[in-house]
Amino acid sequence: MTETQERRVVGLVAGSHVVNHAYLVALAPVIGLVADDFGVSIAAVGLAIGVQGGVVTLLQLPFGYLSDARSRTLVLAISLGFGAAGIVATALAPSYPWLLASQALLGVGIAGHHPAHYPLLATASSETNRGRAYSLHALGGSLGFAVSYAIAAGVGALGFGWRWTVAGIAVFGAAFALVALPVARGFPERIRKPAAEDRPSSRPTLAGIRRGASELLSSSGLMGLALLSFLTSAAAWCIRTYSPQLLTAGYGLAPGTANLLVSAMLVVGAGTILVGGALTDRVGPGTVALGGYAALAGLAALLATGSIPLALVASILPFSGTISVSRPARSTLADRLSERADLGKNFAVVTVGISLGGAVAPPAFGALIDLAGVRVTFGVVAVLGLLSFGLTRWLLGRVDGSARRPQATPSD
Repeated sequence: MTETQERRVVGLVAGSHVVNHAYLVALAPVIGLVADDFGVSIAAVGLAIGVQGGVVTLLQLPFGYLSDARSRTLVLAISLGFGAAGIVATALAPSYPWLLASQALLGVGIAGHHPAHYPLLATASSETNRGRAYSLHALGGSLGFAVSYAIAAGVGALGFGWRWTVAGIAVFGAAFALVALPVARGFPERIRKPAAEDRPSSRPTLAGIRRGASELLSSSGLMGLALLSFLTSAAAWCIRTYSPQLLTAGYGLAPGTANLLVSAMLVVGAGTILVGGALTDRVGPGTVALGGYAALAGLAALLATGSIPLALVASILPFSGTISVSRPARSTLADRLSERADLGKNFAVVTVGISLGGAVAPPAFGALIDLAGVRVTFGVVAVLGLLSFGLTRWLLGRVDGSARRPQATPSD
C-alpha cells in the first residue's frame, strides 16, 4: 500500500463520514421548526430521529457480514445511495407519518457506513498511523455535524424554512456520492474486498448465527466497548440535538446565535479529534479516553447549572470535544481486540452501541426536556460522563496490556 493510496482511502472514508453525520443530525438544528410545522412535540420529532437510529442498529450486523464476506465498497455504495434517497424524502415529507418513514429510509443509508469505513481504514493504514487514520475519520464525522448546523444557520438567515435546510444537506451529500463512488471503484481489490482466506466458506446458517452471537457476547472487552459506545453516544446525541435549547432556554440566546455557537462547538470538537488521535498514538488509548470522559462530566455539570455568566457561555465550545477527543482511542481499542477477519462484524457490534444511543437518546431526552426542563437533562449528561469514566476503568482492568500501550505489538 503506497502512501498516496493510503491517503486516498483515508480521505474518501473521512469524506463519507462527513456526509453520514450531516444526514444523522439533519433534523437537529431545526427540531423546533419541524415540530411546529407538523403540530407535534419536540419529543415526537426526537422519536423520528430515534426511528432512524433504530434502523441503523438493526442493520449493523447484516452490513458487517456483507463487508467481511463480500465487499466493503459495495456496502459503502448502498449506504450513499439509500442515504441520498432518505434525505430527499425527509425534505419532501408532507406529514408526520411520512417523516417517520423517510427517517427509516435514511437509517438504511446511514447503517452501512461504519461497517464499510473501519475495515477500509484498518486495511489501508499502517499500525503506526492507525490512531491518526481513525482520528481523521472521526474528524470527518464531527465536521458533518457542524455542516448541518452551518447550513441551518445560513438558510435561517435568508428567511427560508426547515425543508430548505434539509434540501441543502441533500445536495451536499449527493454531490459527494457522485465523486466518491468512481474513486472507490478504483481502489485495489485487496482494499475493496476481504482476502479470500478471510471470507466465510459457506452461507450463514441459523446455527452459525447463534454460535457467532454467543462468541461475541462472551467477549467482555467487546461488549464493554459496545456499552461504552452506547453511553457516550447518548450523551453526544443530547449535546448535538439539544444544546440549542440549552442556550436559548437556559441562557436566553436567540435561536440563530445558538445554532452558530453549536456549529462552532462542533468544529472545535472536530479539532479535538485530531488531538485525540495524536495522543492515542503517543500515550495510549486508555489514558485519552479517561481524560475525555472526566472532562465531559465536569463541563456538563457546570453548564447544567444555568449560572454561567453570559460572557462566559462560550465555554460550551469544548463541550462536544470532550467526547470527540476519546473517539480515536475507542476505535483503537476495538481494533486491538479484533482479528483481521472479524473487523467488520466487531466494529458493527460497537456501532450497535452507538446506534442504540442514537435511537434512545433523542426521544428520551426530548421527553425529559418537556417534563423536567433542559437543565435537568444536561445534568443527566454529566451522570453519563461519570458512568463512561467508571466503565472505561473497569474495561482497562480486564483487557490485555495493549489497551494501555501507545503502539500494539506485532502479536496484537
